[in-house]
Amino acid sequence: MPGPRRIRLPEHTLEIVSDAGEGAQKAAVAFAQLCAKAGNGLWTVEIIPSEIRPPPHTTGSASGNRIRLAERSRVTNAGNRANVVLAFNEMALLSRLEANSLADDVLVLIDDQWATHEMEQYRRSYREVLDRFRSGAAKIIEVPLEKETLRHVEDAQRGKNMFAVGLLCALYSKDPNVLDEVIRGIFKDKTQQVVEVAVKLAAAGHQYGMAHLEECFEIPSSQSEVPKVAMNGNTALALGAISAGFELCSMYPITPATSASHSLSEIFEDFGGFVHQAEDEIAAIGVALGASYAGKTALTITSGPGMALKTEFQGLAVMTETPLVIVDVQRGGPSTGLPTKIEQSDLLHALYGAPGDAPKVVIAPSTVEECYYILSVARKIAEELRMLVIVLSDANLATGQQLFDRPDVSKTPPRPPLDLSPVPLGTLPYDWDPTTGLSQRLIPGQPGGMGVTTSLNHDRDGKACYDSERNERGHAMRSRKLATLQQSLKPPTVHGASEGDLLLVGWGSTRGAVEEAVDMARAEGLAVSSVHIQFLSPLPPGLKNIFRRFRRVTTVELNYSDDWSDPLITEENRRYGQLAWLLRAATLIDVDCFAKVPGRPYMPVEILDEIKRVLDVQPALAAPGPARAANEGVN
Repeated sequence: MPGPRRIRLPEHTLEIVSDAGEGAQKAAVAFAQLCAKAGNGLWTVEIIPSEIRPPPHTTGSASGNRIRLAERSRVTNAGNRANVVLAFNEMALLSRLEANSLADDVLVLIDDQWATHEMEQYRRSYREVLDRFRSGAAKIIEVPLEKETLRHVEDAQRGKNMFAVGLLCALYSKDPNVLDEVIRGIFKDKTQQVVEVAVKLAAAGHQYGMAHLEECFEIPSSQSEVPKVAMNGNTALALGAISAGFELCSMYPITPATSASHSLSEIFEDFGGFVHQAEDEIAAIGVALGASYAGKTALTITSGPGMALKTEFQGLAVMTETPLVIVDVQRGGPSTGLPTKIEQSDLLHALYGAPGDAPKVVIAPSTVEECYYILSVARKIAEELRMLVIVLSDANLATGQQLFDRPDVSKTPPRPPLDLSPVPLGTLPYDWDPTTGLSQRLIPGQPGGMGVTTSLNHDRDGKACYDSERNERGHAMRSRKLATLQQSLKPPTVHGASEGDLLLVGWGSTRGAVEEAVDMARAEGLAVSSVHIQFLSPLPPGLKNIFRRFRRVTTVELNYSDDWSDPLITEENRRYGQLAWLLRAATLIDVDCFAKVPGRPYMPVEILDEIKRVLDVQPALAAPGPARAANEGVN
């Protein structure tokens, strides 16, 4: 019997969604690994409900993943609206419609058990949701996921996701033998019976797809001979911490940072490291700071609420000039906020969140790959400058997988061991170089290195002092280290032409979407370019000269800004995006912002629409069709 007709494509985006706890995320992990092994570039984004146990069969319970696949090996963002969605029920499907994440001509694969469910409410909502899709350009394939799964197991909840992975394996023309290998790897810690059932269900899903699908897709693999790896940002941070030579990670569990400590705890001891789970966020930074003071290389990993609790100890690190690295995996705020959603709202807190004037280095990775390498940079700066370094990751990077070149350990050579040799008697603990603000780091117990350490204002000898002259000198020396660091930085590279009508400025994980939008705009003849800023404190040199070559400059960031359409908002009271605020102050240039808090990554087409709005060009994003009408009557 001939199989489905193959359609060859350069890339595709799909979403897998179910009720929380039904296994869509596990299915997505398996499928992403399958595609990575096949040589496809990919970027994934988790779809996570905000509650641990949300009410089932509701839009708020939708859980799963978005996966962007491509023939090219390098994929830098989650793409635009999804081409395919596999949903375990109609409310999970509806949640993606409400999120405006599906293409108008989306291919919908949905479990058909709800069409004949014993509860009339479920039958009605199933019909109404599918009718909405049918009123547009969507194509719907109803699949008996539950029924087919029950052919092999007694409880469909414990296997439907593996059947779904097999179905996707057929839909995307992947090798079922490789899927077998992937599933055995994922379930390697389970019993042999569990492994074999999962493998059998995936094989059944593949067989069903090959027998019943009329069409399937083929995304060719990249031809790169460079070895690749696929992982999420938190795993990359964990491996990067080991590569950078950190000896201690002290943290308290917090979403979405926790999995970094899980990854570390599995292997850190093999490399001489130690993961410490403290009783709270304050204790976590206290342990890390104390370990660093004693000569260990330490970091702490947290998210926004944890950063708030660590504020006083951050000030202590600055005042005592004790090297320390903090990783802040940003999430929605303020307060508890949106624990499972993405935002970039901690920038100003990272810069200014400590009593008094407390200079800190702040850097932000833009890809999962950079999450690996950035901790080597952070450690080097922290130790050489005796400074607090804050690394701003975010939920998009933390949980999203990316395929990239296998890390080259030669790019992260181990730091030399601390010099604990005797120092001349009388060596001061803060013997600042008047030009750079740098001073030799002394470790307790180092012969000749006796000194006083205090959180009070102090002079070169470390002893508390209260007169204005020495207070000014201490502030100047701590601040001068930022200027010293900036002298070693290069101006950022402009993506596109060096001058034009509009310059977009991004930071963190927005980079891929920004640069893709710029490429789309330039292909349409628009004079648009972008720069991406990795060092946020100190800012890189040359920004003002770059900005002056463009008629307009606007930041693209995932934090809140006031909308000019609000009648209460004026030039004097408008709250800008956080990077925009920073750049306006630093360059005295009228930097605008495209800054919103959608709780998800930007799509490139959204940024393209903003480009066209600013340049007064017809927007690219299609107007909502019938499938995106209001959802009256669906409960």
